[in-house]
Amino acid sequence: MTKLKELWSSLVEMLDSVEFSPVKDIIDILLVTAIIYMTFKFLRDRRASKLAAGVVLFFIVLLFSDLLGLDALSFLLKSISQAGLVALIIVFQPELRSVLEKVGTGSIKNIKGMFGGTDVKQLMEGIQEIRKAAESLAATKTGALMVIEGETKLGDVIKTGTVIDSKITSMLIGNIFYNKAPLHDGALLIRGGRLYAAGCFLPLSQNQDIKKELGTRHRAAIGMSEVSDAIVIVVSEETGLISVAIDGRFERGLSGAALEKLLVDMLLSENGAKKRRNKEEDDGNQ
Repeated sequence: MTKLKELWSSLVEMLDSVEFSPVKDIIDILLVTAIIYMTFKFLRDRRASKLAAGVVLFFIVLLFSDLLGLDALSFLLKSISQAGLVALIIVFQPELRSVLEKVGTGSIKNIKGMFGGTDVKQLMEGIQEIRKAAESLAATKTGALMVIEGETKLGDVIKTGTVIDSKITSMLIGNIFYNKAPLHDGALLIRGGRLYAAGCFLPLSQNQDIKKELGTRHRAAIGMSEVSDAIVIVVSEETGLISVAIDGRFERGLSGAALEKLLVDMLLSENGAKKRRNKEEDDGNQ
């Protein structure tokens, strides 16, 4: 009880010594709230959430051991926490890398980086060609891996492949992934509404929770989506299933129509809204 009273007294003294500034304090609270919310949102659906819960529990136990006067336990936990920062950096290395690689990128639905400068008609034609190619590849159980670049620029990935810079056509996609073609074994990267590079190598996901039946192609798709805001489409060579990886999440067994709808929702909806807003502004200026 004595320690609790001392803690309360120190908190009261600290609050009395603090000078409050309404505007500065509101900004401070909003920034801290935003950081906590983004951290929670990032960890919520990842394996790191379990590790984060363990870290929080560790510090709660440390706090109570100190307050209750459990000297031996408190000494042990404090000794462990001295190396805690280095340990946390090592444990959370994949998540920290993912965060840093996504710094400066916007929402996955932001059209600016994905197909900036591409008009709606050209974009819709490209989506339909991707759908046709995916359906054709799925029907013949031809493995394929297609990456639609977002705001995170994938120049390092492009360097591992061959630049083709061509219009999106289902026939060309089919030829690229034909199992005797020289570029079929890598990923096809789509940039700015064009088939930009083929035969690219992608980083593999290190997530141990991925189902064992998913092969290297699927693990590469998830890995690419974990470290960027790209949309990654996979056609399974074993099952012919069409799957999509976005932001580290994986959706399997999509039909051609479902794939087209997903791409329209992710790539076209905001672009269409932006174009309508620009048209209304032009009409108002005339």
